[in-house]
Amino acid sequence: MTPVRRRLLAAALSAAAIACSRAETRADTTSPASNASAAAMVTPEGGLAAATGAPRDSITDRADRGRITGNPKAAIWVIMLSDFQCPYCKQWHDASFAKVMEYANAGKIQLAFINLPLNIHPNAIPAAEAAMCASVQNKFWPMHDALFATQDQWAPLPDPTAKLESVASTLPGIDIASWRTCMTKHQTRPLVDADHDRARSAGANSTPAFIVDGKMVLNPDGSAPGAGANVAAAIEAALKTKP
Repeated sequence: MTPVRRRLLAAALSAAAIACSRAETRADTTSPASNASAAAMVTPEGGLAAATGAPRDSITDRADRGRITGNPKAAIWVIMLSDFQCPYCKQWHDASFAKVMEYANAGKIQLAFINLPLNIHPNAIPAAEAAMCASVQNKFWPMHDALFATQDQWAPLPDPTAKLESVASTLPGIDIASWRTCMTKHQTRPLVDADHDRARSAGANSTPAFIVDGKMVLNPDGSAPGAGANVAAAIEAALKTKP
């Protein structure tokens, strides 16, 4: 990831006012992020990991890179803040994610994922770790899709460990022994925690939420659309502003 790409992503994450909506709680419009405090956390070498304050090492760097896709030269960043156990995140994913990924595959955007595991979802952190351990092997996006596809299987379990490993083992080319070590040692937990803390400090309290070209996707009345977010329309609007 180039320094310019990292700085752009950090700016997009920190500059937006975070407002999220989910049906489990009242929808809120929250306060703007503190640009000054966010800027202090960004270094020229930083990516999402630096923007969120995660400690830097080879595991973190690989996990960080793996959850970013699309065209490194694209001017438009799309950032998803999500919780793998959230039913409304799954609802949005099933209805709308494929269309957003088409823009990334076509080279029109850079797409990134921020973990925001909510404390009302007891298996959200293990699922986030499962995704980020897959990301270490550049398997984030297949695991992302697989976790939402199997949410009803692992979400209600008292201990989802075995099921999450079963899901990971279906990914073509994954080194499941390395993935298991990553999970057992919680090697990506600092990145998951940093994602969560940075999102919360910016004002996000619920999921899903989306930032497109530095702006939160909101309803016309300013409320957060949650699972109804029309991210594709926001991308199209942003593309019209670019040369």
